[in-house]
Amino acid sequence: MDDRRKFLQSIALTTLSLPLAQAATADDENPATEMPPQPGDLFVSEDDEKKIISPNDLRLGQQPLAAFPYDPKDKIARDGSRLNRVLLVRLDLKALGETTRERATPDGILAYSGICTHQGCPVTGWIKDQGKQVMKCFCHNSEYDPAHGAQVVFGPAPRPLAALLVKIADGKLVVAGKFIGKVGLQQT
Repeated sequence: MDDRRKFLQSIALTTLSLPLAQAATADDENPATEMPPQPGDLFVSEDDEKKIISPNDLRLGQQPLAAFPYDPKDKIARDGSRLNRVLLVRLDLKALGETTRERATPDGILAYSGICTHQGCPVTGWIKDQGKQVMKCFCHNSEYDPAHGAQVVFGPAPRPLAALLVKIADGKLVVAGKFIGKVGLQQT
């Protein structure tokens, strides 16, 4: 009789806890938040996902803004994967390499992956002195030149940051295509 009671109690506990576990899973796991940037996505600030980033938020030569793609239709930030972290920067078109200029918006806005290609750390630094403007990963000191396709200019990173195609549509900064290159630590 005692074994039967324990068995029935375990079934009752499982039955009662299952809906709670399913509800928690449904709230925490939305596949749309993990999807890579999609054409038509806008951008929201990494610090405030209610703030949609406009071209006017990016100042010429200032530190890149960290952002996540944002699906305007479903009103979902694609922040479920750290690989979706994007750096938005505005540079002088005259200072850009030819290939980089082709990817920039008409007012010099570029987007790059915000994940270092060395060990997958976040790229958070911005060095601007003596004409040098580089994005920096402080984990192992890799530096990337955003004016020349985010090429590695210092440190152990094996390749440039992936570029994300962007455009301006209806006064908004919009994803125009997929990442060009591999994002983060992925092997070449």
